[in-house]
Amino acid sequence: MDEVTFRSDTVLSDVHLYTPNHRHLMVRLNGMGQPVFLSQFKLLWNRDSQTDSGAEGGSHGTVPAEDTPPRGSGSAKPPLGSGCRIDTGQEGVGAQLDEDGDLDVKRRPRAATDPEPAGLPRDKVHPTILTQEEDDPLADEAQESSPHDIIRIEHTMATPLEDVGKQVWRGALLLADYILFQRDLFQGRTVLELGAGTGLASITAATVARTVYCTDVGADLLAMCQRNIALNGHLTAAAGSVVKVKELDWLQDDLCTDPEVPFSWSQEDVSDLYSHTTILLAAEVFYDDDLTDALFKTLSRLAHKLKNACTAILSVEKRLNFTLRHLDVTCEAYDHFRSWLQRLERLADGRLRFVVEPVEASFPQRLVYERIQQLELWKIFVEPVM
Repeated sequence: MDEVTFRSDTVLSDVHLYTPNHRHLMVRLNGMGQPVFLSQFKLLWNRDSQTDSGAEGGSHGTVPAEDTPPRGSGSAKPPLGSGCRIDTGQEGVGAQLDEDGDLDVKRRPRAATDPEPAGLPRDKVHPTILTQEEDDPLADEAQESSPHDIIRIEHTMATPLEDVGKQVWRGALLLADYILFQRDLFQGRTVLELGAGTGLASITAATVARTVYCTDVGADLLAMCQRNIALNGHLTAAAGSVVKVKELDWLQDDLCTDPEVPFSWSQEDVSDLYSHTTILLAAEVFYDDDLTDALFKTLSRLAHKLKNACTAILSVEKRLNFTLRHLDVTCEAYDHFRSWLQRLERLADGRLRFVVEPVEASFPQRLVYERIQQLELWKIFVEPVM
């Protein structure tokens, strides 16, 4: 498969966008007839780690010891009331658009007197696509690396919008980074991931958690999750963790317990979920307003059924788009996400209190990806009203 052809309705994750064409070799076709690829994501446990957050002056530094930052301090995130705004850096000057209405970014030509940029130039980063060629360029590297340094993920490369969960997204990598940084928070816990997609965050959580429920909808997607968990069994087995792939439809009030349905819930699983879950995860699932509504309603419904106080950790990427409706550059999906955070804070049903807090994305980077400034993490603490 030498080239990838994209249709007008094709969606391609930025994680895969820069992958060289000569490595676009698939391993199989899924049940929908879509090409499936196998990527390896290298964990930088105790090595120099990329800490570039997408801003100028990104550098390479040593991964520090795992320190837990104090809650609520030093946050660089905006307050809950703020939404999407384009700052041109000049007072009284608005965003400049070209003749097609696209954002026109003016860059100053580099002068001969400009100093050389500090550090190494930033390269485009991407996961490495594993090949099935006899002369595998990664063979030597794979032999040098410990199996515990590699997460292997099957995924698609480009899909229609309804199948974007089959790709790997930067938000999942950011969430995985946070899990690896805050290992004590997940140690021995029961974790539920909503909209798990390829299962990357669930697999990462299973390196420390006791039980992880990896949930999504669609038999083909859930089968891909199951395969990825099997591919990384060496990571979960070392921690003694159990990962269970289950169907959880945000548009349904109850869990599916029909034994004839693939990936349905047993009564024992339902009991364990409600009795022991204390952490909920969701990464890059806030791209459609209807789905965002369903996710937050599901989150609230689950929180009222859990027997323990819980913490939800959400990863989102603020995506800017020019819309004809506004004739301006906006980030409507992100603004809708932020409006839900405000609604949760104002929610007063007498039983639970929702406390929303941004997480500063300054923790070490232990997976190789481009940590852009538009990537955000949010925590929602759900506590009973005393």
